[in-house]
Amino acid sequence: MPLDFTAIDFETANSSPASACSVGLVRVRDGEVVATDGWLIRPPAGFDDFQEWNVRIHGIEPHHVVDAPSWSEQFERLCDFAGSDVLVAHNASFDMKVLHKASEATGELLPPFRSLCSLQVARKTYILDSYRLPVAAAAAGFEEFAHHEALADARACAQIVIDSARRSNSDDVHALAKALKVTISATPARATVRA
Repeated sequence: MPLDFTAIDFETANSSPASACSVGLVRVRDGEVVATDGWLIRPPAGFDDFQEWNVRIHGIEPHHVVDAPSWSEQFERLCDFAGSDVLVAHNASFDMKVLHKASEATGELLPPFRSLCSLQVARKTYILDSYRLPVAAAAAGFEEFAHHEALADARACAQIVIDSARRSNSDDVHALAKALKVTISATPARATVRA
């Protein structure tokens, strides 16, 4: 099997994982980036308060998302881009929680995505003082990107996995996970009935 996956990164408006305000997506086929996409998201109602701390990190403010598609309006686009790929993210538990919580807040049926954490991959591949995304991405040869810009972060995650697969002679994400003794997590589909 070829090295195929989709890297994903979310930015949130506040401390709630349901407050997605931006997403970046990078499709990798046979170890090469073949498509990228990213857009702003109007967070679900009730989760749309922008906290100063988050704004300071990513620079997205409420007026930036006023005309952006809502979570429900952009959900199909996100799922279509990801398809049945394993999703790769740096600290994947956070990004998978965003998928779950934003979908839960809006009643969307979440497909049974699988995920691989590029943070865990980096820890098994490189010897670094820090495994923060900019440091791990630099070790993978991807330097000087706009950290906390969702598409740039997704591209950095993709590069970590591509480089790690090359270093471990792994042909696909499953072989990479096995070689590094990390887990590809499976998450069940979930639907929430709207009140």
